Amino acid sequence: MATVVRPSERTGRNIPEANIQLPSVQTYGQVTDEIRRTLNPTKAWLAGLFLAITCLLIGLTAWMWQVYMGLGVAGYAPPVMWGVYIVTFVFWVGIGHAGTLISAILYLFRAGFRTTIYRCAEAMTVFAVMTAGLFPILHLGRPWKFFWLIPYPNWRLIWPQFKSPLVWDVFAILTYLTVSTTFLYIGLLPDFAALRDRERNPLRKHIYGVLSFGWRNSDTEWRHFARAYLFLAAFSTPLVLSVHSTVSFDFAMSNVPGWHATLFAPYFVAGAIFSGMGMVFTIIIPIRRWFNLKHYVTLNHLDAAAKLCLFTALVVATAYVTEFFIGWYGGSEIEHSFWYNRVFGQWWWAAWIMLTCNTILPLTLFSQKLRRNPTWLFTLSLFINLGMWFERFVIFDPSLSHEFEPWQWTAYAPTYVDWCILLGSFGWFAMWFLLFIKNFPVVAISEVKEIVPPRLRVPHPVEGIEVSGMHLEFEPETPGERN
Repeated sequence: MATVVRPSERTGRNIPEANIQLPSVQTYGQVTDEIRRTLNPTKAWLAGLFLAITCLLIGLTAWMWQVYMGLGVAGYAPPVMWGVYIVTFVFWVGIGHAGTLISAILYLFRAGFRTTIYRCAEAMTVFAVMTAGLFPILHLGRPWKFFWLIPYPNWRLIWPQFKSPLVWDVFAILTYLTVSTTFLYIGLLPDFAALRDRERNPLRKHIYGVLSFGWRNSDTEWRHFARAYLFLAAFSTPLVLSVHSTVSFDFAMSNVPGWHATLFAPYFVAGAIFSGMGMVFTIIIPIRRWFNLKHYVTLNHLDAAAKLCLFTALVVATAYVTEFFIGWYGGSEIEHSFWYNRVFGQWWWAAWIMLTCNTILPLTLFSQKLRRNPTWLFTLSLFINLGMWFERFVIFDPSLSHEFEPWQWTAYAPTYVDWCILLGSFGWFAMWFLLFIKNFPVVAISEVKEIVPPRLRVPHPVEGIEVSGMHLEFEPETPGERN
């Protein structure tokens, strides 16, 4: 017997299964309107922007003071000449690499849960790389001479030192920033067209029209779009792996204890994916709540993303164990002394913060209840971000402060200038991201429509009918939407 299901009776609740469809979404027009609504400023957004700009101003003030007084106000203590700045550089590079890597790999494997979160990951990539690119410049004694690192023909016949890791990082950052920005922009083209068609402000409508390149939603455009996006996803994946491996060569090419290891390339890539998943949770969960997107970013999506985070945490834990084992198995007295000092000696507090945040706390994701708890996922993501920063800190400073000559051993302690500039980097990143979500859709409109449950459409609304266990819904055709 047929059972009539009224629209008001559809709860659209999340159930513990791998279903990544959106049961609470009724029409394609609803997708466009509700995601477009996130472009309107809210009190939470204004408060976040004010806080971000405040942090940025604190960091900018500290940097101007450093320029005036010199690098001596930073916590450099020879031979520790790579301090908080380079630590933070590698931290942001890792987060930046993760966004496109997550989006591209999950797209190639057709992981459905990426649909509602990948836009945040891609935008996070661009702004994280922009943030990372600042720190090699801040690290220079004369930052206004940063262009000397760029290999271009010049009348001085002064070419960069290609053996310098800073030059490698310039190539890595510029290459990756170009590809990730292109990847983000190509994915935004259909959404620009959707916003253009719904926009009433003439100026914004014209801007969206220019950005969409005249997108008309034709079959030919969709075929070219699918091919271009697939090509960029396939191109970005090995590029990200190679670029972040290049960043790891900053250390692996040295003979410093704790650095000279072939493990660093996959170690850094795994850590980048792990830290990127943590930052995605840090971003998407507040957005999900503040903009009422719970029926788009469902608990099933968070559950699937948490499983990926758990897997990368186990990979990172394996890398830690392998690193410690190789240091012990190598039989070098210097390596033994270094690893003991790193875990139980002078730097024990940083090492155990790293191990607790990156290996112990993520094990809670084996619990399905915690994987489906947004509050815990957000809290865990903060610990992951903290742990990954300390991972970079543990790689840098214990190695540099305890090299081969005992008479050179020293203690490193960041100063208030270091901490203020670190705080400013988070303000810089948050400011650009908050401006992004108020001008561009934070959730992919076109791809969300692809996971809306298929429905039959008629010119006039009637109630849904469930016949023989199969739910059929008949809804009015939305003007301007393609069936």
